[in-house]
Amino acid sequence: MTTAAATPSSSSAATPDARPSPRASSSRMRSNGAQTGGGTPAPLAVPGGYQTAPLSSRKAQSLDMSTVERRNPSVKENPKRMRPHDLTEAPTFTPTPEEFKDPMEYIRSIAEEGMKYGIIKIIPPEDWQPDFGIDTERFHFRTRRQELNSVEGGTRANLNYLDQLSKYHKQHGTSLNRFPSVDKRPLDLYRLKKAVEIRGGFGPVCKGKKWAEIGRDLGYSGKIMSSLSTSLKNSYQRYLQPYEEWVKSAKPGVQQQIEAEYGGPITPSPGASPIKRTPIEKPLNSPIGSSFGPDSPAIRASSALAASVETPDKTDTDMMDATPVKSNTPSTLGGFNAVNSGGSSGFTPVNSGHSGFTPVNSTNGTRREAEPGITPGSSSKRSENGVGSRRGSPEGKSAAGSPLKRQHSQENGSDAGSLADGKAEDSEGGERRSKRLKKEPAPMVAGSHMTLHKPSSVPRTLSERIHNKPGEKCEKCGRGDDMTNLLLCDGCDYGYHIYCLDPQLKTVPDRDWYCDRCLVGTGEYGFADGEIYSLRQFQEKANNFRDLYFQKRLPYDPILNKPRPVTEDDVEREFWRLVESVHETVEVEYGADIHSTTHGSGFPTVERHPTNSYSTDPWNLNILPLHPESLFRHIKSDVSGMTVPWLYVGMCFSTFCWHNEDHFTYSANYQHFGATKTWYGIPGEDADKFESAMREAVPELFEQQPDLLFQLVTLLTPAHLQKVGVRVYALDQRAGQFVITFPKAYHAGFNHGFNFNEAVNFAPSDWEPHGQEGVERYQQFRRAPVFSHDELLLTAAARDTTIKTAQWLAPALERVKNRELELRRILQEQLPLPKVLLGDNEELAEEEYQCGVCKVYCYLSQVICSCTTNVVCPAHFRDICDCDKSKVTLRLRMSDEALEELVQKVQNKASMPRDWAAKLEKTMLDTPRPQLKALKSLLTEGEKILYFIPELAPLKTFVERAQEWVDEATPFVSRKQQNRRKNEKAWRKGSAKAAEMEEKEREHRKLESILTLLQTAEDLGFDCPEIEQLAERANSIREFQLRARHALATPGALSTTNYEELVELGKSFNVDLAETDLLEKIVKQLKWVDSAREQRGKTLTLQEVEELIKNGVELGIPDTNDQILYYKSQKENGEMWEAKAKELMSVEAIHFQQLEALSGQASSLPVSRETLAQVDQILNKQREAHRQIVALYEASKSPYLQNRPKYKDVREVLDGLLELHSKPSGTIDLEKEQKRHEDWMRRGKKLFGKANAPLHILQQHMSYVESRNQHCFALEDRPRTPVEPSSREPSPDAKNNASFGDSSRGRHREVFCICRQPEAGMMIECEVCHEWYHGKCLKIARGKVKEDDKYTCPICDYRVKIPRDAARPKLEDLIEWESEISGLPFIPDEMDILHRIIEAASKFRQFVSSYTNSPLGLTSAEVPTMRFYLRKIEGAEILLAHETNFFRAELHKWMPIAPEPPPAIVVSASTRKPRPTKQQKLMAQMGIKNPEDLPPQFRTKAHVFRKKSAEANGKPPPPIQPAPAKEGTPGVQSESGQSSSSQPPPIFDYGNHNQRFGPPTAHGSPTFPQPSFSGSPGSPVLVNNPGRGQTLDPALFNPPSFHGHRPNTTSSSSSPQYSAANSREVNNMFEQLTNHDSTDLYTKDTPGPTTSGYESLAAQALETSSDSLDSMDQFLHRDL
Repeated sequence: MTTAAATPSSSSAATPDARPSPRASSSRMRSNGAQTGGGTPAPLAVPGGYQTAPLSSRKAQSLDMSTVERRNPSVKENPKRMRPHDLTEAPTFTPTPEEFKDPMEYIRSIAEEGMKYGIIKIIPPEDWQPDFGIDTERFHFRTRRQELNSVEGGTRANLNYLDQLSKYHKQHGTSLNRFPSVDKRPLDLYRLKKAVEIRGGFGPVCKGKKWAEIGRDLGYSGKIMSSLSTSLKNSYQRYLQPYEEWVKSAKPGVQQQIEAEYGGPITPSPGASPIKRTPIEKPLNSPIGSSFGPDSPAIRASSALAASVETPDKTDTDMMDATPVKSNTPSTLGGFNAVNSGGSSGFTPVNSGHSGFTPVNSTNGTRREAEPGITPGSSSKRSENGVGSRRGSPEGKSAAGSPLKRQHSQENGSDAGSLADGKAEDSEGGERRSKRLKKEPAPMVAGSHMTLHKPSSVPRTLSERIHNKPGEKCEKCGRGDDMTNLLLCDGCDYGYHIYCLDPQLKTVPDRDWYCDRCLVGTGEYGFADGEIYSLRQFQEKANNFRDLYFQKRLPYDPILNKPRPVTEDDVEREFWRLVESVHETVEVEYGADIHSTTHGSGFPTVERHPTNSYSTDPWNLNILPLHPESLFRHIKSDVSGMTVPWLYVGMCFSTFCWHNEDHFTYSANYQHFGATKTWYGIPGEDADKFESAMREAVPELFEQQPDLLFQLVTLLTPAHLQKVGVRVYALDQRAGQFVITFPKAYHAGFNHGFNFNEAVNFAPSDWEPHGQEGVERYQQFRRAPVFSHDELLLTAAARDTTIKTAQWLAPALERVKNRELELRRILQEQLPLPKVLLGDNEELAEEEYQCGVCKVYCYLSQVICSCTTNVVCPAHFRDICDCDKSKVTLRLRMSDEALEELVQKVQNKASMPRDWAAKLEKTMLDTPRPQLKALKSLLTEGEKILYFIPELAPLKTFVERAQEWVDEATPFVSRKQQNRRKNEKAWRKGSAKAAEMEEKEREHRKLESILTLLQTAEDLGFDCPEIEQLAERANSIREFQLRARHALATPGALSTTNYEELVELGKSFNVDLAETDLLEKIVKQLKWVDSAREQRGKTLTLQEVEELIKNGVELGIPDTNDQILYYKSQKENGEMWEAKAKELMSVEAIHFQQLEALSGQASSLPVSRETLAQVDQILNKQREAHRQIVALYEASKSPYLQNRPKYKDVREVLDGLLELHSKPSGTIDLEKEQKRHEDWMRRGKKLFGKANAPLHILQQHMSYVESRNQHCFALEDRPRTPVEPSSREPSPDAKNNASFGDSSRGRHREVFCICRQPEAGMMIECEVCHEWYHGKCLKIARGKVKEDDKYTCPICDYRVKIPRDAARPKLEDLIEWESEISGLPFIPDEMDILHRIIEAASKFRQFVSSYTNSPLGLTSAEVPTMRFYLRKIEGAEILLAHETNFFRAELHKWMPIAPEPPPAIVVSASTRKPRPTKQQKLMAQMGIKNPEDLPPQFRTKAHVFRKKSAEANGKPPPPIQPAPAKEGTPGVQSESGQSSSSQPPPIFDYGNHNQRFGPPTAHGSPTFPQPSFSGSPGSPVLVNNPGRGQTLDPALFNPPSFHGHRPNTTSSSSSPQYSAANSREVNNMFEQLTNHDSTDLYTKDTPGPTTSGYESLAAQALETSSDSLDSMDQFLHRDL
């Protein structure tokens, strides 16, 4: 037999008392041996070893995340075109980051598509990559062991049957270790049995001679023996028929026993359950629950079948040392050997007495315990997606368990406790999946939830919870006495008195004996627990197994020089081959259903990673179940596996079988890392088809386990399902991808290698109907739900009062109410019971409201009795107890009235959208034109309903359209004239926006707009006050048009005020009407004439006159109008004045007398303010300059120096004359005085050697001299002995000219050198006097001084020259220069500095006079003193010639260095070489000495001084006269450029306009006589008309050629009275303007060529308005 396994064959090392599995034979392939480093951890034999240590103390090597597959967004995957079984690929969705933000919203958007497939895959956006949140060093978990060919339904049914058949023959003395052969091939007895059963049984087959047909079905279709039919018949008759006949008689009794234990029929149809007569409950670890223990006969039968094919006589080498307790000599029947034959059989007896295993048949407490590693089918946990789970039934809950809230402990497990053996710490109450954590102790190790199977029902009475070990009492009578006659079953270890059996036995059999239950079979199956691993260990184990398994199964690749790489298709095909194989058994391990609460979640969590953004991400599976739109948020406590994620660690071939989620919920599965996981999904619509297909495929399993599909232990190939019409889809999940399963969708799958997944359930609102269906399904199969559906609904009703919740909650609560009230009604009719109402805050434990019969949570009402703790639902009230029904009570959580009130409240909330829609419909149907106000009220009410209402959007659109109509109509119906430009900002933003709004405004102000609005309101079909107002406004406009046309047709009938009132009335309509515009223009013309006449007596500027004329022209004032003629004349005179003024100001030599004359004339002419201001400014500057010059010149003649002006003030005044381009009188005299003063300054410059420097340099240089002398002539600086410089600072400059004695930083500083400054920069020492000198002062460069050079200073050796930048004047010359100041016209700026320089030098000379004038002379001892004072004198910028010569002579006398005595110094000139000019440089380059020899282009051009014409003629300009008097305007002669006081003032010549002006006045200034114009003292356009008052002046409107003559504009100024002829003339004018002679007032005649402007305007207005008036008449007089 070829087998392979991924784990050790059994957990015997961890549990010494466990049975060895026959599958752990020597032929089994081991993937990793006994490795302890990283693969399967080596189990320790002693307590406290690795496998028994608590998880909190475990620590292993961390998982290297670089060795596992992680998500790679750059790799784009494509759906597989071809899959095994020809399956269609389920859809894959790739949401955008925006779509991915809300998981519920996105899943809702794809739900319709996903329901078609049952499962879908979601690939998150590329940037969504959460961190892995588990500590891989401390994470440990327990695995499940899976035999692949046992999970397939057909294979397991085959093995179950062979197991039961083997037990039957073994009990009857026949060992079935070999199978009969037909045609040299082993006969498949199970298939033979099925073939006969399909054809009606043994009798009908024999009668119908169908054995040959059966042979063909069994594959004997080739060369068939002639005795095939006989062989098949004999084989069936010998080996199958006895068992089949026995089963027919024994099965009803076994079935009755099982139903009694389970509390009633285990079929889906609920029935009455005699729970009070339930036998004593079997222990949780009863081996009844596992028909596939290590010594299962099914295993032996399978092995025997394989052995009969390959090595029929080979013994089990692994069990050679096992010696049987008693020797059984089985009879040989037809080639079959007893399976328990010692030594020679293929199997070793399991009840060997000294084999290392305890005999299982020993009595009095020596019987063996059930394997803790065997997990029966009913307890097998949920599937890969970790979703549905059921709560433990009451017997599975630990009373000692403390509530465990939803909190995360260390990820490697909990320290709640440890076990000394390898058993599971927590059995989870035999549940298939999760439980509420608050009802169970925290699991101690990973995998602790993978518990032993126990019956999923309650014991016969809920009060009996006695957990006796198997074999301690008789299962028939229930007594534990007479142990010598207690017979133990070799299959389940349960005991029976030999005299209680039917038929009775006289003695205990000497061979293996099995109870009827084991012979008939219960179909129970589950996965055994594996070892405990860390992620690193399980990774190595999984990788080793995969590599070893496929190493010899794939063809060799000559290119890669190794076996071909394994593909996903290879793994998928091999998986299904192994699943369907009866002969080849491969065992793998799977870390499934690992609690994230105790082991940690793969996602970051708020508790452990508070700063990680993914800890609060809505796609985090810790967050998703409690999403605001998930109904699980209404579950009051956490449900592990549903609201709390579970983890899954897979290896190659590890699988999760067909199942759908608990309560038919959604599930989400995320793969953190690892190999591919292949999923198979069936749409929820095909769930019934799938269940039917499963029942048809393996009816035996469903007969024994009707709730088989709840157990997650059965597979059926997709190919088989597709054959019967079930749609099956597949997809491959990879790292970083989600798989979503939909309600009722069955799914299964397997892993391709080591991976890590996390799964959880969630429940959107559309799940609720499916959830109710799931509860009903649980009730049918008597399975306990995970949570109370009714409790969830009532909690949601109490917590969430939104309409959105009420929409799905209302129908759900209605179903609950109807069901509950119906149950209560039926109960009261059959058995009136007293009612007990629970308090508002009274809470019951779950077991206190779970029905003991159907396991449903009867949250709203329970039937209880004082004699028992049993609780039943109202439907099973008869099964509560045997007491008098008067003790039975109906306990209610809510009364009927409260329940109905709650449901009604939710329904009212849910019906708010419908009620609103009904109200809207009624409003629309009541009247064909509903009121806008009512519609707005409905809209406001609807917007307050926080739920989507389909009718709301159309209503909002209609109301908005109607409101737009009202907004458009409001300007027309408003009495107050509104601003046309309501939003000034919009008008200022830009031309495009302004133009758009202007166009819109024009459209709104058209008369047609009113008619359009009225028609639009009629079309929309609504009513509001504005419609009636707008109709009234249309009538008012029509009346106004008639009045306006009458006024236009009868000129002179109205006054100006009446015209204005009529215009205002037209404007109040906010409609553009031709009549309004025409009337408004007439009013503006009248107002302009009045304004022009009023302003004739005012002084206007030229711009104001131009604007007045412009406005008149724009208003259409005729050119013959008196005001127009007058202001045009004024404009011409003003423009001539402007031209003359600008001409005078533009010349360089301004003629100020003419400018003065112009300034005087400006008072009577309209001139521009700017030009007049310029004239006045020039005149004012000229006058101010003359005043200043006269004042300065007079002050310069003062006998007192201090009263004379300062030189800088004179210079500023003279420089300011440059801007005037003229020199006022007295300027020449002042300039002469300035030249005399500057000559004195030039003499000073020459004294200091600055003859060529600008004048302003004199004062700057004298400031430098003063500063230098301040240090050198300081009397505080006394002789001292030579000292060394102690510091280095920047060279002395203007910022560091502190006088002697000043301290820096609070201490005295030594001074050196001739400058008498502190040390700075490079210093050099004299070798004679040892005084230090600044290199800068002596012009000695740093690079030219060597360290060993010797230096003699200029003081010691007069031959050493002191570099000087300027000459040093003698003190005597300065005193003489200072004495000249008193004769200067101005106070020099240098006077104070010069005085200080002379004073300081004089004081120093006086101080050293004690040496220079000493009668005793000086001695050699005073040489240092002489050097000291000579050094100070040489450093000063003033030459003290006598002192210098004296000290130099004395030094030479007492310490000569030069051979010759020093010469006497008379002057001290500058040592700086003069810088050559550019011309001198060119001459040097060309070798030319005479500048005249230079080329012409390089010669210096001679400067030509140009004098003004007045100066050239020797005639100074005339003095400026004061401003002329205002009583007259001075005359002005013709422009000649010169003037004198004897000549008459100039007279301006205005060309052709001289005839308008009178002769010059006495003052010689031209006058501008104003022409006289005719007019009336009243209104210039309204004249008195007898009998009619004032009428319009014809001259205002008529052109000059009106009636062939010009109007008289030169009449006297008296107010003329118009005659009758004039009145007729006016009437004739209006007759022409308005076509009064026409019979039709609104005739659209084209005006003739002589039509006036007013007439054209009126005609145009009447033409454009007639159509609108006619259409308005038609509209207003329509038949309403």
